[in-house]
Amino acid sequence: MADKPLRVACLGMGWWSDVLADAMKRSTRFEIVSCYTRSDNKRAAFAKKYGCTAAASFESILQDKSVEALINTTPNNVHLETTRAAAQAGKHVFLDKPIANTVPDAKAITEACAKAGVVLALGYQRRKESHFRWVHEQIGAGVFGKLVNAEANISRDRLGQFDLTSWRYTAAGMPGGVMLQIGIHYSDVLEYLMGPVTAVSGRLAQLVLPGDNPDVASLVLEHENGALSTLNASYASASEYYCMNIYGKEASAYYDLHQGLRFLKRGSTRADPVPCEKNDTIREELDEFADAARGKGKPEMEGEASTRSLAVLRAGIKSAREGRRVEIAEILSGAD
Repeated sequence: MADKPLRVACLGMGWWSDVLADAMKRSTRFEIVSCYTRSDNKRAAFAKKYGCTAAASFESILQDKSVEALINTTPNNVHLETTRAAAQAGKHVFLDKPIANTVPDAKAITEACAKAGVVLALGYQRRKESHFRWVHEQIGAGVFGKLVNAEANISRDRLGQFDLTSWRYTAAGMPGGVMLQIGIHYSDVLEYLMGPVTAVSGRLAQLVLPGDNPDVASLVLEHENGALSTLNASYASASEYYCMNIYGKEASAYYDLHQGLRFLKRGSTRADPVPCEKNDTIREELDEFADAARGKGKPEMEGEASTRSLAVLRAGIKSAREGRRVEIAEILSGAD
């Protein structure tokens, strides 16, 4: 007999809460039973759209024994408060990335969930994209030989779409600006493909958008295996764009938004297209969470891995601020 759907409550009603709820509706693993945000209008609209109860308070969700898990899209600076409360109430937590704004908070979140014996999963859907899965498989099979270099770009146009009242666009709500908000997706993919990062050199700039946060950022990442990679992130470019090129001694892969994935082996003069069917990455990560909550496997990105991912970005921010190379170990030790 198939497992019953995981009964979840959604906390925080921003645009991403709807993206996750839509993905849960595409799945068979979830039942959205309640929701809460401080805005009465947003709460009522979400409840109507997804056919769930508009809870009177977060506390009422915590006390509801029928709620098994929390889908948490609250601002970064309350991730610790909300996730710890959910864990103490015995509820599994799916938390949107980053795990927190600071490494101490990230460690405290991880510890709270481990102590309570609940599943903690983080939303890093980019690593699940079929083209990156294909590259990862080829790297694992030795096709690339020694990995030597990579370059990545993740850019979006936010001109005229910028809400200065949103926590996502303030230095307090999103330290490091564009790099922590979207750059973290591709720093994660770079670690997924090239291996763990040990040190970072970073630069940040504010060139186009208003407010107090960087809209352009660049990192040089040093990987454990000796390879170097570069990551550029921007909210100030003319259009949305994604690029990820992976270079090995024996082969290279080139991915970009417009041309898809191409692959070239040593000795060849042409990069051939690699057909990769588009997959439902957000549904996949949520289904993985549901399975873990039912005792089947573990989330790919859990607390410890997500803390390390955050540390890479915090190292980049510290590097840009202090004008020096920063090791990940320094950030994980609490020196940030």
